[in-house]
Amino acid sequence: MPSTTPRQQATDALHQLFLAQAIAEVEGSLFSDSDDDLSSDSSSLASSESDSSSDFDDSDLDDIEIPPLSEHILEVMASLHDKRYLQARVPINKSGAQLHLLLTDWKYNQPKIFRSFVRMTPKAFDKLVEAIQHHPVFKQDQMEVEKQVALWAGVGYGTVHNVTKRVILEACCEGNLRQSVLQWPSETEQEQAKQWVENNSCPAWRDGWLMVDGTLVPLYARPAFFGNTWFDRKSNYSMNVQLVTTPDLRIVDFAVGLPGSQHDASAWEETHLFKEHDKLLGKDDFVWADSAYPLRIWCQSPYKR
Repeated sequence: MPSTTPRQQATDALHQLFLAQAIAEVEGSLFSDSDDDLSSDSSSLASSESDSSSDFDDSDLDDIEIPPLSEHILEVMASLHDKRYLQARVPINKSGAQLHLLLTDWKYNQPKIFRSFVRMTPKAFDKLVEAIQHHPVFKQDQMEVEKQVALWAGVGYGTVHNVTKRVILEACCEGNLRQSVLQWPSETEQEQAKQWVENNSCPAWRDGWLMVDGTLVPLYARPAFFGNTWFDRKSNYSMNVQLVTTPDLRIVDFAVGLPGSQHDASAWEETHLFKEHDKLLGKDDFVWADSAYPLRIWCQSPYKR
């Protein structure tokens, strides 16, 4: 399995220590209750024989409440997560030359190299920038939207986190933008998809104009909460993403946010198509799927064995 972060390793060790210490303290309290009467009688006898003129009484030590060790362990765990970085930060030399080269040269003269870094074509990149550049999340004092979308080199790790949050979570996931770029195909578009299937297979299969499949998106590290849930069959911590597309690879429905251990057969139940297939599909329409998906009248997958 992939190694966990040093912070998570320290947290797990302190958690085990805390449980062991808490159990020991509970067991110790059960035995101490039976000795309270004997200790109180002894202390009374000792106090009666002590010097009455003394300014300090040894019995005052019994009044000082010493916090149990388990509380100290909790304080250490709290301090462990109180700081963002466990070790001293060392400045890293950075340069924006590569990013400038990517956006000014490779984008137009080397589109294959551009796509290998940005994971989209220059045309799709420009469309995305055009769609989100006027979103209020992009303030005037920030770097250009184009650079935030194509973030790759020459900036700090904190900037990567902030830019990813603005571009993906706020701008791209905004309701109006999602509705403008993700729509159910019209009747004309459905007929075009059916015609493509018929031309590339056979007339009997023309009504299967949709395809569904899942993909695993690796995560940077093991999530702190319910980490093992995200451990997939390929020995990575990942997220299961379900995509429903037309033959021309246009995405018309999706389900995202499920852990990597989730099986495709159950993960795709979160899609809108699965829940509303009786309304979205025609009488004879069906979806193509691989053997991981259950066989239905409206979902055709290969017969196993």
